[in-house]
Amino acid sequence: MVLKVFFPQSCNLAASGLLVGRWIPEHDSAVVLAVIHYPFIPSHVKRYIQQMASESRVKLSVLGSWSLPQDGEEGMESFLRDLGTIFPHQRWLQISRRLGHKGFTCRLLGCTPPPKEVKRSEDEEEENEEEKEKVIFVHYEQRKVMLSQLHPIQNGIPESKDGSLSELRQVFHTVSSSGPLFFMDKYDDGPLKSTHWQSEGREGSIIVELLKRASVPVCMLLRRILAVWTWICSMRVFEVFPLPFLWSKLSSCVQLSYRTQLLKTLSSHKPAENHTQFIRKANVFVSFLVDVGLGLLLASWLYRDNHISMIANMLVPAADHVAQELQDLLQWLMGAPAGLKMNRALDQVLGRFFLYHIHLWINYVHLLSPFMESILWYGGLSACLGLTFALSLLSDMVALLTFHIYCFYVYGARLYCLKIYGLSSLWRLFRGKKWNVLRQRVDSCSYDMDQLFIGTLLFTILLFLLPTTALYYLVFTLLRLVIVLFQGVIHLSLDFINSFPLFAMGLRVCRPYRLAEGVRFRVLSEEPGSALHLLMEINPLKSSAVVDTYRLPTYSCYPQHSWGALAKKLFVGELIYPWTHTSAKGHAAKAD
Repeated sequence: MVLKVFFPQSCNLAASGLLVGRWIPEHDSAVVLAVIHYPFIPSHVKRYIQQMASESRVKLSVLGSWSLPQDGEEGMESFLRDLGTIFPHQRWLQISRRLGHKGFTCRLLGCTPPPKEVKRSEDEEEENEEEKEKVIFVHYEQRKVMLSQLHPIQNGIPESKDGSLSELRQVFHTVSSSGPLFFMDKYDDGPLKSTHWQSEGREGSIIVELLKRASVPVCMLLRRILAVWTWICSMRVFEVFPLPFLWSKLSSCVQLSYRTQLLKTLSSHKPAENHTQFIRKANVFVSFLVDVGLGLLLASWLYRDNHISMIANMLVPAADHVAQELQDLLQWLMGAPAGLKMNRALDQVLGRFFLYHIHLWINYVHLLSPFMESILWYGGLSACLGLTFALSLLSDMVALLTFHIYCFYVYGARLYCLKIYGLSSLWRLFRGKKWNVLRQRVDSCSYDMDQLFIGTLLFTILLFLLPTTALYYLVFTLLRLVIVLFQGVIHLSLDFINSFPLFAMGLRVCRPYRLAEGVRFRVLSEEPGSALHLLMEINPLKSSAVVDTYRLPTYSCYPQHSWGALAKKLFVGELIYPWTHTSAKGHAAKAD
């Protein structure tokens, strides 16, 4: 049997004393956490370990003795060996190191009395001696293991479902849970002195402590504001139709609701239960700060050098130019587009119908032109709520300014769809078939002569009118897709800003050991007559795994259909809404 001893590098040159840590009997391992120096009183050591075990909820115990002989300490090793009779134990590690040597020597003593002497051969004695000396020292950097979080394996192998943890995970859990043991440093006036990663002084920051103190009243104020805002939004006035429908379609309202939910999570008085929830809250906080900071930069640019007036003066001429281009396009369609022979009567009806809509739209834009600068001035203040809110408002403004193009697309799609379904139904009539609505299938059916005659006339009329309708549908569908593509880029930007884990990626870049995927081992020394010494180094989590694990949940703005289904909808003339908002995506479920 091989005993693995996880030994902290901070204790390599510690003075002689007792090893404090935890046994992991199911994996035949021992985790050394600290060294308590001589002189000490055994009763004080027992009381201290019991107190630390109750605070950290880790089964701490005295693992054995550590000896690093110095001048005037010749009998220290035998004294520490005799302490095994005072502290209760199943195994007793007797580790010693000589100055100038890299390796340690270790003896493993049991609490059971030695068996009666039996005459054995020399070969058996050598084999037993070798078995007793099979000890592997695994050196680890205590600070990194203390602050790191070991993540699940990313190749699809889950953790065991029976609740048992792997050896490596238990080592990380033992070190991270033993925080109270590391509070004692050399400046304490207590009866005990120890060596660990904070023995030279506790690691801390005055700024962090001040932020912790200031976060309590800030969270209380934020909760009050959110409670008032939630009460206002839940009033019955806002539930009258069609207000709920409009709120669900406006990107700015959806973004405001999403930010409200995140701020409720951030201002909650409940502390984070685990490392994943802490990282998620930190991601929300950092994302909110970055979003507001970028929004303030945008607002400062808008209100500097009279940029809002410049944009307002450019907006109306741009709308007129778009309307003029649409009129030219309709005039081209009402003639002989690309030399195609269209149905003259239907072509003139559709062209004049759409031209009248453009005329109404131009009058509407010119009616709003005196108020355009004021609208943009007050709309620019939304950037103070964050860059995402300003982008959402931009998406809504694009939707409103291009509403006439959307109407053209709906008219053309509905007319084209009606003709496609009419032709398909009449085609089944020629084949003696009909669509069974109840059973959702095509059944055989017999038709009389009058029905076949009327069906033939209707099929001929729809077939010869289809090219004219299809051309208008094709043109306005392409215009609609251009606008949808522009809005899709805006929504993808919103989704990226809302969901990207900035805090987790900052940890991955600045302190990669905080997010550990696994460990690797490197041989430190393998001297004859001493145990094997390995160095445990942390493998950081991959950047793609960090994004996938800690990505924040957000409302979806991705196409609901595949490319094949989208092409089918376009062919038959069904309306497409590829950038509609759906429920929150469950990216965070992977991190739970």
